[in-house]
Amino acid sequence: MASLVLKTLSIFLGLFFIFVGLTKITPKINAELHRELKREFVKYSKVIPFVKAYNIKIHSKQYRSFVGGLEISCGACLAFIPFKRMKQTANCLLLIMMLFTMYTHYAVGDRFERTAPSLVFLFMLVCRLIVDYQVQRQERAAADKTAPSAASATAAATAAGDGKSKKTE
Repeated sequence: MASLVLKTLSIFLGLFFIFVGLTKITPKINAELHRELKREFVKYSKVIPFVKAYNIKIHSKQYRSFVGGLEISCGACLAFIPFKRMKQTANCLLLIMMLFTMYTHYAVGDRFERTAPSLVFLFMLVCRLIVDYQVQRQERAAADKTAPSAASATAAATAAGDGKSKKTE
């Protein structure tokens, strides 16, 4: 059951982040939303964490393209790539990105209505990590239960083999 939840969360979150990343990069999905994101990223690029500390200037288009590309690649990892480590890495990258997004919305002074989607998906990414941890713990427990019985079966087979060799002599 937990594995089904994990797969569903992974696919849903992956497709969502692919969609959101594409809207940041190209106007072909939704031209109006893309225009609005372009305007918003002008504000966001001024409050990027660590930019003020290091006196770096990042153009809003570059920042928007980087964030969109990262969302697309991490979303693709979550939705389509079967390797657990890559999924965990993508999940953690998106989680960190959502934390930075929360900070950015706060620094710009956005209302809660603008911040709420980031908060929701932050919690969903945390839930995915928790479910992944639970699935791994269940798999380890199942492996621990079968490992001693397999070892005892091997020992019994070895003992039975030794008994046969003594009878034939």
